Amino acid sequence: MHTIWKGSISFGLVNIPIKLHAATEDKDIKLRSLHKKCHTPIKYEKMCPVCEEELSIGDIVKGYEIAKGKFVILEEEELNELKRTTEEKAVEIIDFIKMEEIDPIYYDRSYYMSPNEGGIKAYGLLRKALIESKKAGLAKIVMRSKEQLAVIRVLENTLLMETIHFPDEVRNAADVPNVPAEDQVSKKEIDTAILLIDQLTTTFEPEKYTDEYRSKLMELIESKRTGKELVTPKEKKQAANVTDLMAALQASIDKTKMKTEEKPKPKKKATRTKKAQ
Repeated sequence: MHTIWKGSISFGLVNIPIKLHAATEDKDIKLRSLHKKCHTPIKYEKMCPVCEEELSIGDIVKGYEIAKGKFVILEEEELNELKRTTEEKAVEIIDFIKMEEIDPIYYDRSYYMSPNEGGIKAYGLLRKALIESKKAGLAKIVMRSKEQLAVIRVLENTLLMETIHFPDEVRNAADVPNVPAEDQVSKKEIDTAILLIDQLTTTFEPEKYTDEYRSKLMELIESKRTGKELVTPKEKKQAANVTDLMAALQASIDKTKMKTEEKPKPKKKATRTKKAQ
């Protein structure tokens, strides 16, 4: 399993060298955007609309828009220094909590944690302590230049870290428009709805659920592939850099011939006739 982050996690005076591995993977089917006319993949270029120039990496800086059209420029060195000082804190468990106290809306991404060199014993200690206490560790971690809250718990004998949103990143439910303040339903309607819920209630078995759209899309792609419904982008015409050798030779001969014909013929020298003796 690919390692995406190396560091250490600590609680109290216990330090655990760890590696992070993505616990989930994106199974979305990636579709490319092609030019309808020639089926060539479309390029998305970084362009300045004012200068009408294509930009390279060196032409781009980071800026924060403080008002419409007004930016504060942040230099790359400043961002790197800020990143370095925050990453020095590594990962520290700051509190221990119960998982049920966290609403699922806060969850972001999941990562498996494995012990790095010299961390096996401390890894086992934290795992056992979390199981026995029925608690989860609440920590802070800096990943991809962003500080995040994270919950560390045990899943199938493996430490699992789930990043969670900060409170100010979760929008207020009270701001959702058109939500009725009171339920305008009868007792009979409620009882019927509860009866339906009871009939559909089951044990959660994730293996039962599949992405039907993805499966049907792959079936469609496969049927087109086996049916030879394939397209190939048209090749871009290259400038002719190779000159026809025979044409070049003939042109050279003709040119030389023309120059020769244009040269004035030398005048013949007068010859003297000897007198008869």
